[in-house]
Amino acid sequence: MLSRRLIVCLDVRDGRLTKGVRFAGNRDIGDPVESAERYYQEGVDEIVFYDITASAEGRGLFLDVARAVAERIFIPFSLGGGIASVKDMRAALLAGAEKISINSAAVKNPSLITEGARAFGSQAVVVGMDVLKTGQSAAAPSGYEIVIHGGRKRTGLDALAWAKQCQSLGAGEICLNSIDADGTGDGYELNLTRMVADAVTIPVIASGGAGKPEHLRAALTEGGASAALVASIVHYGQYSIRECKAYLQDSGVKMRTVW
Repeated sequence: MLSRRLIVCLDVRDGRLTKGVRFAGNRDIGDPVESAERYYQEGVDEIVFYDITASAEGRGLFLDVARAVAERIFIPFSLGGGIASVKDMRAALLAGAEKISINSAAVKNPSLITEGARAFGSQAVVVGMDVLKTGQSAAAPSGYEIVIHGGRKRTGLDALAWAKQCQSLGAGEICLNSIDADGTGDGYELNLTRMVADAVTIPVIASGGAGKPEHLRAALTEGGASAALVASIVHYGQYSIRECKAYLQDSGVKMRTVW
């Protein structure tokens, strides 16, 4: 059995680490580079950085953060927000990221997924999916809809259909974020996670809602996710990376350990 991964999400706005609830009410909680180094030292498997307003504001990449992080940590990290072309992808990878995450740009231009996979390999292309539970409709028969621009714009695109399309276009991984659960601490959206994990063969990262280690175990077992993404649970000191990984290991979830 492959080891499951624990990933920390660092949302960045104006060069600072920020966190909100359901994509709203964000507040400054520190320096992203220093936070990345701390989580690396605690044993996290990967880190993902999102510039949460880059797409909505039409801005480019925050490469200065990526370069600074690459000098301090030696685990994979991905960069997302403001990536709209193969040129942007190349810049992110050259700045030190192992993966790039595309979200709004992929919805607007699905061929970007294929172009990125051909240029850098599928393993470097992560498609981020921000998903809103809407109830079943003709447009979204799964009951879940894709939203873009940091949750600001609904698309009418069915989440399950989009996940399958992303895989067929060459994505190497899907980061599945529930807007309804994001930042609540009430647990991941397990129905959505299991639905997507069963529909694709590429790794699915569960994102949005972790409040305690039990939620991580549920996402990795009941939800069928290959990795669990956390933010508030570690940002606010409720649990450490080591505590989360130790709990998962003791619960029978195979994890990469560093102690």
